[in-house]
Amino acid sequence: MVLTLNDRIADRVRRADYRDWRDKVTAIGGCAQPIRLFGVWQLHNLDSTKVFAHLDGDVMVPCGNRRASVCPACSDRYAADAFHLMRAGLAGGTKGVSETVAEKPRVFLTLTAPSFGSVHNRPTTAGGKARPCTGCGAFHHPDDPRIGGAVDPGGYDYEGAVLWQAHAGKLWHRFTIALRRALARAAGLTVREFKDHARLSYAKVAEYQRRGLVHFHAVVRIDGPEGSHDPAPAWASVDLVEHAVRAAARSVLVEAHRPDGTVLGLTWGEQVDVRPIRAVAAGEVEDQAGAVSDARLAAYVAKYATKGTGARDTPDRPIRSQLDIDHLRVSDHHRRMIQSAWDLGDLRFYEELNLRKWAHMLGFRGHFLTKSKHYSTTFKRIREDRRAFRAAETLERLGLEADSVVVVNDWAFVGSGYSSDAERELAAALAERLRAQRQRKYAREEDTHEPAAAA
Repeated sequence: MVLTLNDRIADRVRRADYRDWRDKVTAIGGCAQPIRLFGVWQLHNLDSTKVFAHLDGDVMVPCGNRRASVCPACSDRYAADAFHLMRAGLAGGTKGVSETVAEKPRVFLTLTAPSFGSVHNRPTTAGGKARPCTGCGAFHHPDDPRIGGAVDPGGYDYEGAVLWQAHAGKLWHRFTIALRRALARAAGLTVREFKDHARLSYAKVAEYQRRGLVHFHAVVRIDGPEGSHDPAPAWASVDLVEHAVRAAARSVLVEAHRPDGTVLGLTWGEQVDVRPIRAVAAGEVEDQAGAVSDARLAAYVAKYATKGTGARDTPDRPIRSQLDIDHLRVSDHHRRMIQSAWDLGDLRFYEELNLRKWAHMLGFRGHFLTKSKHYSTTFKRIREDRRAFRAAETLERLGLEADSVVVVNDWAFVGSGYSSDAERELAAALAERLRAQRQRKYAREEDTHEPAAAA
């Protein structure tokens, strides 16, 4: 007799070890691909003559994947960390960042990719009413899979699109150099003098458009030469930063080559959006003058830091062979981009770009969230703080001091993932329940804080 999935789930729940298994899964937030370890953890006194706490056997740790399509639970944790990292650099007062950063000249900018051919789109009026597609003239539903795809696949420059994508990180690096030069020029300084008067701090996140090309959202802030705690120079202003951003974006050029040796000039797209950032206190209503609040911006960046390509049908894992491409359930447009990256990656001319490794990312090789050194804290520091907080909780519960104990960790890798589809389904249900609990908790906290903020 073949058991159905529901039968297998019921059987797993009835087993004697289910509660222990459920507690382990709950402890990791319902991670979809946990790492399984076997070993021991102990707390000793300094001369190892007494054991205060002991844990051994099998444990699970989160996979840590930031992509929501792979592991929603770990993606939520990454998004929360990204929010705190971004917010610290916007509002300050936490994570070792001064509150004065909120008073400095700051802008939120968006840099896009250029056009490589006409694609289906869904433009709207200022009131949100749909307009005809500029490519084909038809009205597209918001979920129409054709949106973002080439109107004329035979005439679309897939080769150029993949090469632009592969050099997007270099374009950003050149942009930051050009921005420092533009700021120095606007302030009447040389580039060498600029570092003695000001520092450019930024954090950026990459987001895929429906057409499969990334664009960059970034927070740009002007600090004093010593970083976030140092006041910005008197000549720095939002208008000056906006002017410098637009000038730098227009000036950036990276030269690449097509397979036949033809020079391919890579630039940013014509659309460059720059908006001032203003601090918004709790309960305050945002203005409609084009400024964006720091809290809203931090949440926005955190959201896109956990997205994949932004396309529902793009693979989450690297391509291993042509057979993988042939059997992908993707749109024709994305399949052509993946195929182009795969074919270009087979040429020694592009060996350093490692395009086959990044074919599933449509050629993009960069990090999704990066920042300058002095923008705010780091993911490592946030995770270390979380571990230190949990360690302090354990020591407080045991009535011990940190300097009076020795921690012993001895763990070996056993495997990854769950042992059956029944466990995967149960873990997914636990993850969804935990997420709903967090959302209700945040909603209650917001309701609690609003009257105080209004008062």
